[in-house]
Amino acid sequence: MKWKMADNSLFAILLRSRWWISFLVAAGIFTVAMALLPREYALAGALGAIPFVVIGGIALSRQWGAPSARQVEASLAQAAAMSWAEFGAKLEAAYRSAGYTVRRTSGGADFVLDKGGRTTLVCAKRWKAARQGVEPLRELDAARQAHDADAAVFLSLGPLSDNATAFARSAPIRVLQGADLAALLRNQ
Repeated sequence: MKWKMADNSLFAILLRSRWWISFLVAAGIFTVAMALLPREYALAGALGAIPFVVIGGIALSRQWGAPSARQVEASLAQAAAMSWAEFGAKLEAAYRSAGYTVRRTSGGADFVLDKGGRTTLVCAKRWKAARQGVEPLRELDAARQAHDADAAVFLSLGPLSDNATAFARSAPIRVLQGADLAALLRNQ
């Protein structure tokens, strides 16, 4: 059974926030405990800062080397201005530099990626659509099953409809948007 954290829990919010905020909270807890608690309890109270240090460390590792909000915005605007030929070539180069063997395909997917004995299908042709519906995701999932692929990735600049989001969660489809898409494109 996979454990899932509530989206609006304090730790989930801190994981989505800048890493230094968790360290700041930890420092505040430590300072308050040492200043206000009786001497014999101060160290025990200060230990309450440890979960915040751990969360800060996790957030730091996730954010290390990630593009800034300004870089994400610029990268996505640049992607939106590209033709399919330019965007497809950039994606192909990005996946190759990440160690994948890349083949172009047709149908519900645009690329077949192979790495370490695992096959992943990527659908990217509709990356400019203002809002994605469920149909392209169904086509990608059907292509994944036909190719007997291990996973599927759907790239999009626009948001997904509620039905499309639900379908992506139920099928093994990873939706790549925003900062994740910008990070993929950044090195190319």
